[in-house]
Amino acid sequence: MAYDEALANRIRAGIKLFPENFTEKKMFGGLSFLYQGKMTVGVVKEELAVRVVAEKMDAVLKMDAVRPMDFTKRPMKEFIYVATNGFDSEEQLHHWIELGLEHAKSKL
Repeated sequence: MAYDEALANRIRAGIKLFPENFTEKKMFGGLSFLYQGKMTVGVVKEELAVRVVAEKMDAVLKMDAVRPMDFTKRPMKEFIYVATNGFDSEEQLHHWIELGLEHAKSKL
């Protein structure tokens, strides 16, 4: 499946601002960015996929442009999709990367 390469490049540029090392892996028909083997954020088609710690899920799901990740036709635990209007700015994208990295670190 195709994914938005421009968004993937924006994420690549964004994660360079973090001291942590990320790796890339094709997942969910798109591309995911992992920290120590744990998914943080990814690109599925033109949307952003983000892992979010359970304690923040209710608040995050109330945000504009956010919906549960339903890749399997059922909401997946601690996964969300963010529509394109939810990461227009680099500041917004950075926020999602931070949330994904928080999730990954919580699972180590």
